[in-house]
Amino acid sequence: MTDAPRRKAIAHPDGKLRCPWPGQDPAYVAYHDDEWGVPEFDSRALFEKLILDGFQAGLSWISILRKRDNFRRAFAEFDPERIAAFDQAKIDSLMADAGIIRNRAKIAGAVTSARLYLDIEAKQGFSAYLWDFVDGRPIVNAFRALEEVPAQTPVSEKLAKDLKQRGFKFCGPTIIYAFMQAVGMVNDHLVDCHCYKACQLSYKASGRA
Repeated sequence: MTDAPRRKAIAHPDGKLRCPWPGQDPAYVAYHDDEWGVPEFDSRALFEKLILDGFQAGLSWISILRKRDNFRRAFAEFDPERIAAFDQAKIDSLMADAGIIRNRAKIAGAVTSARLYLDIEAKQGFSAYLWDFVDGRPIVNAFRALEEVPAQTPVSEKLAKDLKQRGFKFCGPTIIYAFMQAVGMVNDHLVDCHCYKACQLSYKASGRA
């Protein structure tokens, strides 16, 4: 029996090599190129991604990505102060919104997370809190196939545990590792992907290197 083929970077019509997971979907490719793995240090943007990753639990990211504009509309452009003020009537109205994922536990969890975010942001800054888990700089891996990329790591386990202890919902170590990859706390673009070095340059350009 031969081993299954390894999923390596693939060439696209524009001549660039990319990680295989976005396929040829234009929206997914744009997300891969422009957002995924780019170090994000803005607290509010990090909050938005954490909430959306919570909604992704049990689903695919592309399903969330296609609804992201609807989520932004429904969740007050992910303004934590406004979300923290959502009452039961607002949660009920969101449950009737077909443009988002209508899961009461996830919606209520987003409200709780917004309140927790405000506390962390006031005390130390939400971005600083998250980035402290990787000592303020991206973990740069060197994988050549998707099969080499882990689903979770000791760092994502540690961060997930801390978030849960604070009261955040839908933040298991696998979800948190996906979050860390997406916001550039980990560079898991495959080495041959054209974004691999671009993400490293983005971190250096941030002035934090």
